[in-house]
Amino acid sequence: MQLCAFTMCKKTLITMKLSSSSCSSTTQHFPIFNGATNLHFTTLIKPSFPHAPLHFPCITSSAVGGASAPSAAREDDMLVVRRPVKESYEGDEVEEDESDGDDKVSTSSSSVMDEELSKFAKKMPIFEPKRGDAVSSSGEKMLVVNLDLALYRAKVLARNFRFKEAEDILEKCISYWPEDGRSYVALGKILGKQSKSNEARAVYEKGCQATQGENAYIWQCWAVLENKLGNIRRARQLFDAATVADKKHVAAWHGWAVLELKVGNVKKARYLLDKGLKNCGGNEYIYQTLAMLEAKANRNDEARYLFRQATKCNPKSCASWLAWAQLEVQQENYRVARRLFEKAVEASPKNRFAWHVWGVFEANVGNIDQGRKLLKIGHALNPRDPVLLQSLGLLEYKHSAANLARALFRRASELDPRHQPVWIAWGWMEWKEGNIKAARELYQRALSINSTSESAARCLQAWGVLEQRAGNLSAARRLFRSSLNVNSQSYVTWMTWASLEEDQGNSIRAEEIRNLYFQQRTEVTDDASWVAGVLDIIIDPAIDSIKKLLNIDQNSYNKQQDSSTSEEGSNPVSENNTESGSGFDLDGFISQKLSLDASKLDIDLGSKKSTSKKSIWRPSRSSVSV
Repeated sequence: MQLCAFTMCKKTLITMKLSSSSCSSTTQHFPIFNGATNLHFTTLIKPSFPHAPLHFPCITSSAVGGASAPSAAREDDMLVVRRPVKESYEGDEVEEDESDGDDKVSTSSSSVMDEELSKFAKKMPIFEPKRGDAVSSSGEKMLVVNLDLALYRAKVLARNFRFKEAEDILEKCISYWPEDGRSYVALGKILGKQSKSNEARAVYEKGCQATQGENAYIWQCWAVLENKLGNIRRARQLFDAATVADKKHVAAWHGWAVLELKVGNVKKARYLLDKGLKNCGGNEYIYQTLAMLEAKANRNDEARYLFRQATKCNPKSCASWLAWAQLEVQQENYRVARRLFEKAVEASPKNRFAWHVWGVFEANVGNIDQGRKLLKIGHALNPRDPVLLQSLGLLEYKHSAANLARALFRRASELDPRHQPVWIAWGWMEWKEGNIKAARELYQRALSINSTSESAARCLQAWGVLEQRAGNLSAARRLFRSSLNVNSQSYVTWMTWASLEEDQGNSIRAEEIRNLYFQQRTEVTDDASWVAGVLDIIIDPAIDSIKKLLNIDQNSYNKQQDSSTSEEGSNPVSENNTESGSGFDLDGFISQKLSLDASKLDIDLGSKKSTSKKSIWRPSRSSVSV
């Protein structure tokens, strides 16, 4: 703007020079610039009478972005240009305006004016717009592709646990593109992974304000955050806001339905899933959740139809194939289930859940070598996953040697020291081996990680069974009570406690415990473990009669060998038809798709140098009250 003003001043002076040469007039003194004046550029106004002096405001450093000019400038530094005159007339002298002060100069020629203008131009800094990362030299924003690249860079950094660098990039994206909701979503998720709930909530709130509440993704992510924190009412409001912002946002409908299922509102969940199908069309997640509901209600044909629709919507949906396979396992359709497991690994060859569930299934039906092989393939593809080693350790303990299982548990605990099920499974194995003290220490180690989780409830129940078998009945009762304080819906724990009392001759107390369970019981329509199975939990040892009553298929490693034999008798599955049932070549598949050699799947069980046996067996100082 200043440069344009300078050009306009120069053109005006040249025009004045030309006009003065074409007409005769009295010598006039026009002070063009006054150093004491500190004004911004204004529009030049044509004088209303011929002899009016023209005043041009001074250009100071403040007008071009520099420091303020001194109140009184030196006479040498002031640019004063007089109008050149060829002819003069007496009596036409024009007095200067009082605001110009006492600065008076003599008549100057055109060469003097050009020289002074050159001097002025040298002092004039050229204006350039500020060049930011998201602004081009013309002042326009850069293309959205730059935002896409920045978001991808932040995603890669977050995947490598470089959260601080990812946060810095996303904060810059928000400052440059405040109207784009993707930056808020990405930053909120990264903060949520670090358990910075308040910061994540603030980011989502800021994003909703910046997008004027029209971005459904921000509302939905905020709702998921509140749901994880247990703020069910707030989560419902946010899911509702997401569906209002975009009624075709399927994640909002599905997430809201899952929330209602967890609190037992089946009708509300079905209504929301139906709304999702109507507004968004066919969707694999909605079909899959509806199929699971139908399977829970023993409407298997309807469930199969919905699973088929889910896989049609997305043939690469590994979760849909796995859920459908578990339905067939429960119906003892092993050949169909095996084909569905094959579909799952074909859809997602590196998915750890697919290899894990398939391996556990084969071990359940007696194909031990095949189950071991599948678990090893999963570990080769996911060497940092402790759950695969945990399941492999339980399998090796049952069918191989305790020392090998112990080494697998130790390796799994090194991969993730805060994974509770690993410590619980290890403690269970030590209890079965007769190492009661070691088992207690391992159970206590698991509870020191988190004493309020579902895994903690199972750990307390398993520890109670240990104390019951050891004859410490008062300790067993306290442990059962502590487990129910964490999860009051555990049928296994209630019935185990009732059985303890009945074994002690307290029939009345046992009946009271059973009645307490039925009085406080709430209908749970959908259990996450129905799909997860043994993906990340194990069901701790309990009384055999209770296990048979519950028909817990997930606890594959606590089943007796004769139960596996009976299953094979009713549904013949042998090693011969394991591979030939569908013509699936497992070795060829992993060789072509995964570049794995089936003969080189051994697991490296070398322990870390920093981890010693003594440090693993030492219980945490934090005591756990039971």
